[in-house]
Amino acid sequence: MSLMGCSGTAPRTNAPKASESASASASASPSASASASPTAGALTEPGADRRLGETATVEWTPKEGIDGKLSITVDKLESTSYKQTFSGWKLDEATLARAPYFVRATIENAGDTDLGGYDAPLWGLDDEGSLVEAAAFKEPFKPCAVKTLPKPFAPGASVDICLVMLVPDQGKLVGVSFRPYEEFDPITWQGDLTPYAAPKASRSPSASSTS
Repeated sequence: MSLMGCSGTAPRTNAPKASESASASASASPSASASASPTAGALTEPGADRRLGETATVEWTPKEGIDGKLSITVDKLESTSYKQTFSGWKLDEATLARAPYFVRATIENAGDTDLGGYDAPLWGLDDEGSLVEAAAFKEPFKPCAVKTLPKPFAPGASVDICLVMLVPDQGKLVGVSFRPYEEFDPITWQGDLTPYAAPKASRSPSASSTS
């Protein structure tokens, strides 16, 4: 398995410039005040501030001719470490100079267009005010697996996604931004970081034996 540069699989129309992309070879050996709540279904004004757990409804054109509408709820910003969640990966110095974070969000297709197969249109925001693009992986990354909207992603469908943000210079992730093109006044979510906790392994029921 390998970690690729921070690039999306689908084109972003006039996407803003992100901070310098991460370059990492990875091999597996065992490897901010909130705006008023919007009316349901109404579009969120550009420039709006949201707290974690709040929803913004936005128009989104992932490529020319594809016009969609999403309801996005950023649920959680998680702090982690390479030791905790990248165990078994061989990471280069450029990657290790960055601080890893996870962004967890819920996205609903609130429009009339199938948006399956496109990357979630969210950017990290660091404490220097720079945008950070989500990292891409050649293989599933179990601690934070779902970056791309599933195929199909029909009107009314909803999905929980997770994005890996590698913040340059061991910086801090302070928020998440919806900014589909450079001139757009971004909609931003901010809130407290939550330490990553690995899911507990499910136990199989134990059988009682009698002699």
